[in-house]
Amino acid sequence: MNQFTRTTPKLPAGYRLVQLDTVDSTNDEAKRRADMGEPGPLWIWSARQSMGRGRAGRQWTSQVGNLFASLLVRLNCPLQTASQLALVAGIITYETISKLIAYEGRSKLLLKWPNDVLLDGEKIAGMLLENLGAPGDRRSAVVIGTGINLASHPEGLPQPAVSLDAYGMSVAPTKALEVLAATTHEWLRRWDEGATFPSIRRAWLDRAGPMGRKLVVQIGTERIEGTYEGLDLEGALKLKTESGKRTIAAGDVFFAS
Repeated sequence: MNQFTRTTPKLPAGYRLVQLDTVDSTNDEAKRRADMGEPGPLWIWSARQSMGRGRAGRQWTSQVGNLFASLLVRLNCPLQTASQLALVAGIITYETISKLIAYEGRSKLLLKWPNDVLLDGEKIAGMLLENLGAPGDRRSAVVIGTGINLASHPEGLPQPAVSLDAYGMSVAPTKALEVLAATTHEWLRRWDEGATFPSIRRAWLDRAGPMGRKLVVQIGTERIEGTYEGLDLEGALKLKTESGKRTIAAGDVFFAS
């Protein structure tokens, strides 16, 4: 029996859902459906992924019991504006986990640029945003992929990971998707296709902890060490390094030990 038969989540009005036992990647399935003309908004949810991935094509361990879901949405804004969703996605995941965990654990949540969520310094969730449009398009198609470690987490990563189960909290993927979908709908409305980005930037900063933390940023073969100084007006990461100030538009960020 399909394990989703009796566990169909409730989604906000206007959203549809495709439930799968297994898929290569929920993001890739969403992209395939976009190529076939799927208008969205459409959630793709799978119990497992055979080729789950994170940023830069890195493998995302996809064990049954965790949440793997992607939202395909079409927007009436250009690609540059749609890229703001990298920060919106981080807020969405942070707020989703905040609603799922015990109250006393919420103070241990932290956003790491641009959209990883840490629980007591260990990665519990990440998001992969993929823009499907071209730079000159006046409309955008975007896939927002979310992975949350509910029941298990990988070991031996450069950034230590953790799961809700490791904290004694049992959350079913169905429940997690319901909360994620409702939270996504709420924050997409707040963002309003870029009209309120200054407030989104402020909301992100409020969830990222105080400035002054030591960071390491890896950009290809370049390693940059510096002190976190917030975000610029476009949402890029600001660092103070020994050689001066740097603005980072893309890269892998780690907390310095």
